[in-house]
Amino acid sequence: MDTLNTPFDAARPDGENPSAHQTLAEDGRLSAGTTYTIPARQGRAMRVKKGELLSVINRDGSQIGDFWAFAEGDCNEYLSMEHLRPTLRRVSPRPGDALVTNRRRPILTLVEDSSPGVHDTLVASCDIHRYAQLGHEGYHDNCTDNLRMALGAIGLRPTSVPCPLNLWMNTPVVEGGAMEWRAPVSSKGDHVLFRAEMDAVVVISCCPMDLLPINGEDAQPSALEVQLHQDTE
Repeated sequence: MDTLNTPFDAARPDGENPSAHQTLAEDGRLSAGTTYTIPARQGRAMRVKKGELLSVINRDGSQIGDFWAFAEGDCNEYLSMEHLRPTLRRVSPRPGDALVTNRRRPILTLVEDSSPGVHDTLVASCDIHRYAQLGHEGYHDNCTDNLRMALGAIGLRPTSVPCPLNLWMNTPVVEGGAMEWRAPVSSKGDHVLFRAEMDAVVVISCCPMDLLPINGEDAQPSALEVQLHQDTE
C-alpha cells in the first residue's frame, strides 16, 4: 500500500502483527491481581473503571512503553500531552499529578513511580514513515499501528493518533534546544501506578524501536507487564 498517497484513516494500520487479534482478556477487561504480559513489539488495550489502579511494570528494565488513555465510550477524548504540559507547568509528570485529556479533565492520576521519573511527553509514536526516515526498508512494527490494532481488537476505532506518554523514554532537550536519544535510566522491575479518574481505555505499546538506543544500548525490545488493582483506600 502506498500510504503516503492513500487518504489518511486514523484507525487503519499500515501492517499487521498479533496486536490485531490477541487481547490480554476478553474485551480488555482485566482481572484484579493477575499479572499480564504485553509481548515485545506489540500493543494491548485494557479497560479500567473509575477508582481502579493500573500498574505498568518494566520487567527487564529498559523497555519503553507508549501509553495512551481514552475516555470510555468516546475516543475523541483522550490523554493529551499538549494539554498536560501547561497544566503541570513541566514536561514530565510526577507522583500525585493528574493527567488530563484534551478537554482538560483528569483521566488518570500518577500515584507511584519507582523509577527516577524520566519519561517523555514530546515525541510522537513511531510509525512506518519514521522507520523509513531511519533507513529501514519494508514494513516495521510500530507503536502507531499497535495502537490502532489493539483498539480494533476490542472493537474500537480511534479517530486520531494522539501523542503518547512515553514511559521511561529518555530523550532530553539539551543545550541549544537539541534532543538526544538515550537509553532509559529505569531499572529491572521499576513500575508506575495510575489511578483511573474516569472509566477509560488504556493502550500500551512495547515500542519496537531497534534502530536507536531508546530501548537500551543493545536496542532490543522486550515485554512489559501490567496489573489491575482495586483501590482499597
